[in-house]
Amino acid sequence: MNILIIGGTRFVGYQLVLRLLEVGHRVTILNRGVTRDDLGARVQRLVADRTDPQQFARALGQLAFDAVVDFAAYTGDDARHAVELLRGRAGHYIFISTGQVYLVRQNCPRPARESDYDGTVMPEPADTHDRDEWLYGVRKRAAEDILAEAWRAKKFPATRLRIPMVNGERDYYRRIEGYLWRFLDGGPVILPREDARVARHVYGKAVVRAISGILGDANTFGQAYNLAQDETPTIPALISLLGELAGAPGRVQLLPAAKFRDAGIAPAQISPFNAEWMSYIDPGKAKKDLGFTHEPLRDYLAVIVRSFLENRPPAPPENYAHRSAELALAAAQSSAHTS
Repeated sequence: MNILIIGGTRFVGYQLVLRLLEVGHRVTILNRGVTRDDLGARVQRLVADRTDPQQFARALGQLAFDAVVDFAAYTGDDARHAVELLRGRAGHYIFISTGQVYLVRQNCPRPARESDYDGTVMPEPADTHDRDEWLYGVRKRAAEDILAEAWRAKKFPATRLRIPMVNGERDYYRRIEGYLWRFLDGGPVILPREDARVARHVYGKAVVRAISGILGDANTFGQAYNLAQDETPTIPALISLLGELAGAPGRVQLLPAAKFRDAGIAPAQISPFNAEWMSYIDPGKAKKDLGFTHEPLRDYLAVIVRSFLENRPPAPPENYAHRSAELALAAAQSSAHTS
């Protein structure tokens, strides 16, 4: 197949490009040309800011593709321009969406299923951080709505894939890596005791398999699917498993949330898995209709941990800068319990 990847040089997009090349597909990537990669002459390159319709159109020219996978559409306008430019020139368009399309819906159940998408969107939050997260979900919904209508009205062959927090060896947000640096320095990872949420993430390579498995599948046109792992551990259990795999078991320390506030530490600064805007979705439809499968949690985390230990970066991620304050808080709590 002749496949266009919009984005494609970071994390899941990059892994997808490699897989498609391995099985013999022709791959073209379209992006701004800012992020360097090692793909070399194995791919054709188109350079454009896809948010600019004129640049996007010039870059595409008269090219047509058997399939397009879009990692870089974030708004209704992005989706609208894709439909306008690719209609009749893309045999299949796969849109990478997010579980956050559910989080912005009022009273959305957990876990969220595809049938839970429809409903009233919550009002715009006043808090700046919450507003940014809300906008991300609302704008992704706008893109999804345009694609769903394009299928109904024009039979534009779009499939929407909704994914939660993605874990993997090339995560440029360095989320799991932040926990591993903490475990390996000998101290604990401190977490708020009152946060009883569970985590249902997804492994990047499972997403890659799902995408490559549905390319050109007309049964998926007009449909949306959640992709996620089966396991739903609590956040402390998930992070404890990372410590065990890194050879540092028993170093998760649960503290009262008030202690974090008193110390001026936001739990999400330490633990991105404790962020408030964290979707929790049900992959049942994808398992039933697509035969979607996912690696066991322990197995895929072991791969990520091993990759980190074998290729440890020279410096820790940004959120490790708070480490001295974390250790001081942990030590103070331990001292209070022993005195």
